[in-house]
Amino acid sequence: MAFLKRLGWYLVGLSIGLIFLVFILKKKTGEGGLDFCYLPNCRVLKDMRSKPITFSENLPETYRDTLLIQSFLKEGDVDFGKSDTKSEPCKTYVISHEHEGVELELTTKNCEEEVLVESVEKTKS
Repeated sequence: MAFLKRLGWYLVGLSIGLIFLVFILKKKTGEGGLDFCYLPNCRVLKDMRSKPITFSENLPETYRDTLLIQSFLKEGDVDFGKSDTKSEPCKTYVISHEHEGVELELTTKNCEEEVLVESVEKTKS
């Protein structure tokens, strides 16, 4: 009889743990849920998405689109070979992303308070 009692308490604890696990996994996979960024590319883009975006004065009007820039910061790939991650006070990052069938490169300065978009150029392929 003692074994059945222990088994019952074990199953109660297991079911409570599974319920918590389901809620956590649902929140992680849902829109606006938890976002775990472990790789450098994801961490840089997540940091840049959390800051306000400003545009350089020499950037053409056609590229002053926050939706375009947000697509770079959401789905782009940071080219750490072309980026200057040691510069002070703002780090310079080059992000590549395909937009409407055209491969583009975004050059940004990631400062502590804001992200400055310097240029958007077509890549040479």
